Amino acid sequence: MELPEITVLSRQMREELVGRRIVEVEVSNEKCLNMPLERLHDSIVGKTVTSVEGRGKWIFIGINRDQVLLFNTGMGADVIHFNVGDELPEKYHIKFAFEDGSGFTVRVWWFCYLHLVPSDELAEHKLTGDLGMSPMDDGFTLDYFKELLRGRRGGIKSFLTNQRNVSGIGNVYIQDILFNAKLHPLRKIPTLSEDETESLYRSMQSVLKESIEMGGLAYEKDFYGKHGGYGKEQYKIAYKPDEPCPECGTTIQKIKTGSTASFICPNCQPLPE
Repeated sequence: MELPEITVLSRQMREELVGRRIVEVEVSNEKCLNMPLERLHDSIVGKTVTSVEGRGKWIFIGINRDQVLLFNTGMGADVIHFNVGDELPEKYHIKFAFEDGSGFTVRVWWFCYLHLVPSDELAEHKLTGDLGMSPMDDGFTLDYFKELLRGRRGGIKSFLTNQRNVSGIGNVYIQDILFNAKLHPLRKIPTLSEDETESLYRSMQSVLKESIEMGGLAYEKDFYGKHGGYGKEQYKIAYKPDEPCPECGTTIQKIKTGSTASFICPNCQPLPE
């Protein structure tokens, strides 16, 4: 899950979970934890959920205001709410139950993280302590973005998908973000003009906002098991190799960029020599 899916999911979880007292925790694979399951159980059972916030690709669940449960869905997960009497999914790896009989299950696609951290030690958590700001945060202004890029020398795609720089953007949304701004993913940051930087900023805002408004990606589920509405029809070039560019008709190419694949229009997104 990337920022739009986490935003939708965390909003729904906040609506359902805040004020609920935890009475049961199940985890089938303790490798996702940062402590033994017994210790996690003893630390949070009987405690109350006080907040739920999305930050990049993570969900921060406040427990009794002095602990935070940090949840990352990894390559993806079905996080599904249930009420009293609801039939639970046939397969799940994590379950939280509350005193009113409600709860949620998590079916992990590949791996996940579920770390309990004292609130006053969040800055030291190795996976979230140095998360960058989300593009949808109020403080992520155009001036902030320009300053963030100042002095950087690497490629723009690797910079934007590094969670320490900007949190929440992954290999799905980066494709059309760069296409809208007419930037090749390997374009070096120092070569960006003022106009290109502003175009890139506007593209981040518009792509992510549209997906959030549509409930996230079509192959992901929200907290109630409903699929999002942002799919191939909304993609411009992402995951459309050999199809025509929607703006110029040039054949979209799939290229290798580091450890990930990228989709580009070679005409609209040229790489300067």
